Amino acid sequence: FFFPFLDQSNYKQLLGVLDYSFLFAYAVGMYFSGIIGERLPIRLYLTFGMLTSGFFTALFGLGYFFNIHSLSFYAFVQIANGLVQTTGWPSVVTCISNWFGKGRRGLIMGIWNSHTSVGNILGSLIAGYWVSSCWGLSFVVPGIIIAAMGIVCFLFLIEHPRDVKCTLSQEKSLLKKQSNGLNGFKPKDQTPKVKDPTTSVESETVCLLPGNENGCIPADHVITVTSESGSGVSAISFLRALQIPGVVEFSLCLLFAKLVSYTFLFWLPLYITNVEHFDAKKAGDLSTLFDVGGIVGGILAGIISDKSRKRASTCGLMLLLAAPTLYNFSAIIQMGLPATIGTLIVCGALVNGPYSLITTAVSADLGTHKSLKGNAKALSTVTAIIDGTGSVGKPPLSGMDFYLKKLQ
Repeated sequence: FFFPFLDQSNYKQLLGVLDYSFLFAYAVGMYFSGIIGERLPIRLYLTFGMLTSGFFTALFGLGYFFNIHSLSFYAFVQIANGLVQTTGWPSVVTCISNWFGKGRRGLIMGIWNSHTSVGNILGSLIAGYWVSSCWGLSFVVPGIIIAAMGIVCFLFLIEHPRDVKCTLSQEKSLLKKQSNGLNGFKPKDQTPKVKDPTTSVESETVCLLPGNENGCIPADHVITVTSESGSGVSAISFLRALQIPGVVEFSLCLLFAKLVSYTFLFWLPLYITNVEHFDAKKAGDLSTLFDVGGIVGGILAGIISDKSRKRASTCGLMLLLAAPTLYNFSAIIQMGLPATIGTLIVCGALVNGPYSLITTAVSADLGTHKSLKGNAKALSTVTAIIDGTGSVGKPPLSGMDFYLKKLQ
């Protein structure tokens, strides 16, 4: 069996170093990624990130085929991979927010965010398939997949409705010009009105998704505006983004929610192996139920927050319910396989529900906060601050992982 390090007796600690390298680079790089992404075309920025992420992921696996046993090589690949992967989340949240308004944002983004759990499930299954026979393919195959999807992204991603000319000129039969109103819109007889299409891009998204009661999207959700001269507004600064009400509070909330989520991601297979005495593959398959619960929880949190219009209260309630469930997890899991399955799904829903809501709908809400008055590009920066702060808890978790493995 091929080990990536010559010191096989110390391999658990060395693998912990690689985990820490990746997570630290991701957490630090996320803060810069949002600022950079706010100033570059989303399609090109995201394509670059996916192609380079695929390259470094595959490069890690190639160490198996080229018989590389250098810690510095694998650490460098992990750090580089952590940095380039930060291009993803701020870009995709910004893109989705460009297309959908606030009316059903929690539900739409809850459904959309299920791709993270699906990706975790597929990643576990793909990696688990080769982990005991040819672990290099556990990295090469996912690397090829994400690089191929990067090409698809470059060819087909549409960043904004205006890129396909979904403008007022195509909706004259539905909309009439009307003066006054917020950002050029004034609802009248449940029909959105527009003051001047050359001074606002809000009309570009009205036709895309029905809102709540009035059949149209609220007009204050688009932050990218174009002046009469055609020049775009400047992106918001990092410090200005921190001053948006709620950014710091939700960032700290995500820090602890993400810490719990990644504790399960890193330790659950090993824990199931020791408690249920399953082999590594079966334990990995069973651990995916936590992500299945995350899909349900993300959608449920979105629906509740849309109906109540209280995203903070929704997150707080779910996390309060998660606390006793997690506290009793070790006792429940020993009651047998059915209890283990049910507990994993419930824990996944209660932990990843708020996690999903904060990183998607809440980030989009804060990135288009009314305090910005529609004149600043902030969505990518705010998303990066929230997700980056949430990721700060992962390097200490990896350090704890390193310490516990050393005790084994």
